[in-house]
Amino acid sequence: MNSSLDPLAVNSPATDADVLSRARLCMAAAGHFDELRATVLPKAGNQPSAPSENAINFIAARANFTGAWGQFFANMEARTSAELDARAASLQRQIRDNGVTYNVYADAEGPQRPWSLDLFPLMVDAPSWQHIEAGVQQRMRLLEAVMADVYGPQTYLAQGLLPPALVHGHPGYLRAMAGVRPVGGRHLHVTAFDLARGPDGNWWVVGQRCQAPSGLGYLLENRLAVSRQFPQAFQALKVQRLAGTYRALMDSLKAHSPAGADAHIALLTPGPYNETYFEHAYLARYLGLSLVEGSDLIVRDERLFLKTLRGLVPVHGLLKRVDDQYLDPLELRPDSTLGVPGLLQAIRAGNVLVANAPGSAFLESPALLGFLPALAQHALGEDLSLPALPSWWCGERSAMEEALPRLREHTIKPTYPGSSIHTSFESVLGHTLGQTALDAWAGRIMRQSEDHTVQAYMPLSQIPTWHSASAGQPSAMVARSALLRVFAVSDGLDAAGRPHWRVLPGGLARVAGTSADIASMQRGGSSADVWALTEGEVDTTTLLPSALTPAVLAQRKRLVTSRAAENLYWLGRYTERSENSVRLAALTLDCLGGEEQSSVPLLQWLSQMAVANTLVLPGTPSAVQARRVFERTLIASLASAEGATSVGFNVRALKMTAATVRERLSQEHWHTIVRAEETLFHQSARLAAQGDYAPAQALRVLGDLSDQLAAITGAQTDRMTRDDGWRLLSIGRHVERLHFLASALARSFETGAVDTDGGFEALLTLFDSTITFHAQYQQSRDIAALTDLLVLDRDNPRSLGWVAHTLRGRLAKLAQSPAGEMSSMSLQVPNPDTWDLAHLCETPEGEPSAPALRNLLDALSECAFTVSEDISTTYFTHSGHTKHSVGT
Repeated sequence: MNSSLDPLAVNSPATDADVLSRARLCMAAAGHFDELRATVLPKAGNQPSAPSENAINFIAARANFTGAWGQFFANMEARTSAELDARAASLQRQIRDNGVTYNVYADAEGPQRPWSLDLFPLMVDAPSWQHIEAGVQQRMRLLEAVMADVYGPQTYLAQGLLPPALVHGHPGYLRAMAGVRPVGGRHLHVTAFDLARGPDGNWWVVGQRCQAPSGLGYLLENRLAVSRQFPQAFQALKVQRLAGTYRALMDSLKAHSPAGADAHIALLTPGPYNETYFEHAYLARYLGLSLVEGSDLIVRDERLFLKTLRGLVPVHGLLKRVDDQYLDPLELRPDSTLGVPGLLQAIRAGNVLVANAPGSAFLESPALLGFLPALAQHALGEDLSLPALPSWWCGERSAMEEALPRLREHTIKPTYPGSSIHTSFESVLGHTLGQTALDAWAGRIMRQSEDHTVQAYMPLSQIPTWHSASAGQPSAMVARSALLRVFAVSDGLDAAGRPHWRVLPGGLARVAGTSADIASMQRGGSSADVWALTEGEVDTTTLLPSALTPAVLAQRKRLVTSRAAENLYWLGRYTERSENSVRLAALTLDCLGGEEQSSVPLLQWLSQMAVANTLVLPGTPSAVQARRVFERTLIASLASAEGATSVGFNVRALKMTAATVRERLSQEHWHTIVRAEETLFHQSARLAAQGDYAPAQALRVLGDLSDQLAAITGAQTDRMTRDDGWRLLSIGRHVERLHFLASALARSFETGAVDTDGGFEALLTLFDSTITFHAQYQQSRDIAALTDLLVLDRDNPRSLGWVAHTLRGRLAKLAQSPAGEMSSMSLQVPNPDTWDLAHLCETPEGEPSAPALRNLLDALSECAFTVSEDISTTYFTHSGHTKHSVGT
């Protein structure tokens, strides 16, 4: 044990003793390796137990931390519990502000919850990391050899080194890939290994993930968040950086792809409801990849293309986060909507690289770990330097007979986890079972032997975690079990010309919750950053993009997928719709309690607008019939996400739509959207719990929401690139605004509300033009003045003329019409250049209002629907006209 840095000697001020005293009392459970001290307390018998009083006194008195932890405490700058509490709060705030989420399908709080990250990192010293690195690289050479043989000559199967049942019987073995040599000649580009440190202080392989390993995005966020809390310690400990490995991965993917350095690589995601979607979007943005779903892609002539607004763009490589069985509904699961029909044929033709090559799922079986030592001797002529936990596949009778008497001390795992054709179950720890349960498991294993694998149980090492003061409990440093996930990525060839992999210097640690044995995010665990230390120089490589040719740069600017374009369009519509519904709801409540609450035309207009915009359901008594009933119904519907599609429905739809294009939104933009939804529903629930939800309280909620929507509008207007996606977002806003304002003005004439003082002022408020009108026309109630400002004024962004003019221009730009020319879709919007104030205000005798103005308002409302339909058929479903491929 390295005790060269003893905090008892390093830290002398009295203020230091608070954190250090807690660190001295933070001890791993008996039988678990203590990462703080590089030692282990003995356990009584075969069961983990609390350490004895003598052991506690001995360790508390010595309190000699390892060199790494000693340096960490000496340089972490926070010396008191209060300071660590503040840093923990800052860490959680950063996670929330950055919108880092981990989706849990069964979570009662909804599909998204904040990512859980511990304050302290897991530290791996330089010698340990060098051992892990060498062992992982060796295992990567072995797994690549296994993949090449299983999908090639299959000599390992013929020689009995691998049981055919573990390969051909595994649902992850894809017969459609038999005999296929992937483009570039490499099957595995990204692989994860789950490692645990045992009581002996050595690292052991617990499992491996080859299909679509997760964590590469989360560990980046972990590193950024934790290193900011302890910048001095991060520098002093010489923590290895991560960017160089990501750059090596991208260079390798391009080098192995059919197009070489100019390759277009995309990240294939199942979509925003996947549990790790956040990191898909995060990783795509960090690596500069196109984030795509299966519906974004199409195979033509055995080549893969991305469907964009400008046609089909070639895709040369996929970094997939979709399980293999869902990749191609033509040859694999026919019910899959996540894959691309014909993708396997494009892979077989050598026209697209997929990382990892489909068919690697059988490598993830825990049973395979027991056969790898012999395979390493045969394929590499070497012993595995990084051992795996002993595993017995019960499909072999001798292994089953050896494993059955050991069930109490071992772990029972499914041989084919997640399989729909084999028995699958959650792993079971034998020492947690009673004798009856153990007998039942033994019976199952004997009846379905090949579906069960028994693996040695090993207590996980424990790291210190910080629990801030809460609910009357003081702050505490508590030891929790941790599992280390390390990643190996492809990195060209070594000096001998063999495939080489680089091990990411760090990784993702999963920390157990209350259980000392299970470190799982799905079971309430958390994560920790991993600091891999070095004795040499720290690699400061940054992830700078490789040089791109002008042709590639020009093409990349056009990459707006049809799916993303549609979601951006609806993001614009729901943003505008939310603003309109908030303004209308606030105006209605204000008028119902104002001086004009007895004005029948005004109440009729407000009632019609509320029903038309579904602030209340049809059949609700109007404000004229039962003003208070109407008011209470409107208030009750504000935060409803079902039934009446009122403010809450629109705001939630805004958030859900934004989630589908999150990779295109800034962190501030996304955070504001999330906060707007949370604020509305939280405040509404709190007020509803108090009993009557009064109009004054509802107006305060709507006022807060209006401020946040203004911030969202600002982010969309000033902080997004003006590409085709943004144009569709803007078009969506203007289509929504055109219909809403035109119909509102038309109904004000129909009900006569515009002819009353209250209705006139209410209309100006709805158009957000009160200040402008009174500045120009003082207290005038002239219809011509109103028409001039709300219909014709090109300087007023809420006027119909400004909206129509802008919409025509956006549509023409989207269609790439020559300067000064309108597209066919633009021409569907009435041209404000032809509108004349005198003509619009001309009212024949006996007419209640000017027919020309009424006709124009009807035409504007109708064209909003027509344009929306044409946009959908032209740019989203591509049913309007034939699309052509672009590029080569």
